[in-house]
Amino acid sequence: MQKIWVEGGKPLVGEINIHGAKNALLPILAATIMINGETIIHNAPNLSDTAASLDILRKLGANIKQERSTIIINTSSAYSAILTEDLTGTMRSSIIYLGAMLARFAKANLAYPGGCKLGPRPIDIHLNALEKMGAKFDNSDDNIAANGTLTGTKISLPVASVGATENIILAATLAKGVTTIINAAKEPEIIDLANFLNSAGAKISGAGTPTIIIEGVPQLGSTEYKIMPDRIAATTYLAAAAITRGDVTINKISSNILTASLETFTQMGCDLDIKYDNIRLKSSARLKPLADIETAVYPGFATDVQPLFLACTTLANGTSKFTETIFENRYSINNELLKFGAKVQTDEQVATIYGKRRLKPANVTAQDLRGAAALTITALAAKGESIISNAHFIDRGYENFEQNLKQLGAQIARFNA
Repeated sequence: MQKIWVEGGKPLVGEINIHGAKNALLPILAATIMINGETIIHNAPNLSDTAASLDILRKLGANIKQERSTIIINTSSAYSAILTEDLTGTMRSSIIYLGAMLARFAKANLAYPGGCKLGPRPIDIHLNALEKMGAKFDNSDDNIAANGTLTGTKISLPVASVGATENIILAATLAKGVTTIINAAKEPEIIDLANFLNSAGAKISGAGTPTIIIEGVPQLGSTEYKIMPDRIAATTYLAAAAITRGDVTINKISSNILTASLETFTQMGCDLDIKYDNIRLKSSARLKPLADIETAVYPGFATDVQPLFLACTTLANGTSKFTETIFENRYSINNELLKFGAKVQTDEQVATIYGKRRLKPANVTAQDLRGAAALTITALAAKGESIISNAHFIDRGYENFEQNLKQLGAQIARFNA
């Protein structure tokens, strides 16, 4: 088991660069299977989820080369293959290969997706949308099997699901006719996917709004594209500065994709200095509590950053309250925070945090990606030695996590035990 050792109690100070966004890269990698030619992707983060996606592409016949943060993918000779559980079982986003494979091959067969256990994330919304476009399913308890030539149509989503929006965009790009998505997800990563596909010859408009229109094209051609910066990673390092009363600057990112997080840091009393492509956060006093935070779809308060802010409020000067509306198991870190001496109460989807002046070091166990990051920044604020188990979760969404924190002055190391 991989573990992270932290000697906490020291403010983080310095600056780091933010890597490319995991949640933008993964659907774009799936989209490359639809391109009859070569794709060059820049600013691709080196993550375990990236490696898993590339393994899927290799299974589908893609030729892949990697040069640091650049990935070169040639899918000219791609073919339909069965994606078994060993390929799809490590990440939830593997479901988007369903739309991409249907678009390219008119058939798909893949095992049910895996990923962090955050509670039910039903894929019926994906299947219903693709079925409306003409896909026919023959599913078992273990596999999703589909075939059919897709035709554009109007699809109204019951919820603004990011994954379903991405799957429909992928499927509709090579479908016959026009597809309109009503109540589409508006995340910046959706815009990045649309921009990537448009660079390859797709005709997609409205990305970033509730209505997306995709005019199907016969084929996509070779393209070169740079992945947007990771807004969740950026929030993580800013939260590390806030909880340790540090002074940290993050580079290579614009504030316009971090609005909700930056507003929340301001509510907590942090000083922000925002420039064109960097953000500086300074936290020199005890943090203010957050009265009533509720997770929501973009541009609301993101569920992925909720554990980070919840961790920060364990040291706030007062009582904070969070309501989780997206994932029912997002509070997996709460029992672990108690080991640091935090005072946290959870009642179904509501968490109440009574801020304390100081935390004690602890040995804790992460159960998901963002929880692992939140527990690590909590350890950075607790004076003494802490251990975070299941450190492998970090690798799903953060490149050079410990190295970046070391660059900011953290005493941190990873080891096997």
